Amino acid sequence: MYHNFLPFRSSRIHYASAGTGKHILFCFHGYGETAQSFAFLQESLYADFTIVAIDLPFHGQTDWKEGLFLDPRDFLKLLEEITARLPGRNGQWTFLGYSMGGRVALHLLQLVPEKIDRLVLLAPDGLQMNPWYWFATQTRPGNRLFRFTMEHPGWVFFLLRAGNALRWVNPGIYKFAIRYIDNLSVRQLLYTRWTTMRGFRPEPELIRNIIRSRKIPVRLLYGRYDRIIRAERGQRFRKGIEDLCSLLLLPTGHHLLHTGNLEIIEKAITS
Repeated sequence: MYHNFLPFRSSRIHYASAGTGKHILFCFHGYGETAQSFAFLQESLYADFTIVAIDLPFHGQTDWKEGLFLDPRDFLKLLEEITARLPGRNGQWTFLGYSMGGRVALHLLQLVPEKIDRLVLLAPDGLQMNPWYWFATQTRPGNRLFRFTMEHPGWVFFLLRAGNALRWVNPGIYKFAIRYIDNLSVRQLLYTRWTTMRGFRPEPELIRNIIRSRKIPVRLLYGRYDRIIRAERGQRFRKGIEDLCSLLLLPTGHHLLHTGNLEIIEKAITS
């Protein structure tokens, strides 16, 4: 993939691109991942698509200096600027979003539904608002508590370990939580990244109505053994739009972006 930088105010946005196709495939990565996560797609999609994968703030090579907030409309302008750098492509976009990137794709669909001709979501965040995430990122008291907790996580460790011992906490969730709060720098990044991306707030009912009225094909892929984002969310979301929105379970956990799923992801994008 080719590496490019786009200036934005005091920042530099990094994106990787590949392919010569007339159709633009915008890819949005998950938490802690980068644009390079989509590199395995380039060989199979090279002729039909121009793949554009963007490093979100505080990820990869993007140098973000605009504070702890990314306005979705500003991000949309970045997509339009990237598109302007790609002459000869058509005016429609396909979105591929994984985990946190799924939330990005869903919110952008709300803003410019006329630009999107297909939505492919891999274990997407955003179809159901997590109450803790909402409290931590959408309210001032919650965000202060979130920041305090990331600086002084002892009470969370106690609750998690007690809950795990009593089997009140799902083992997968427990391991995931311990992984992200057991290290100071990792905790700081968690606070920074979550807070910065708080403006992306999909509204599932509105999105269903857009999909139905504009007849936008949607492909949902989930890991059968995923304990982070469960397929049940997708099943609830697709009620009433089953003719446009398909759901496929893969024999894996939350990690879906790898060569073993190449053929399935390619099919979701192209058919």
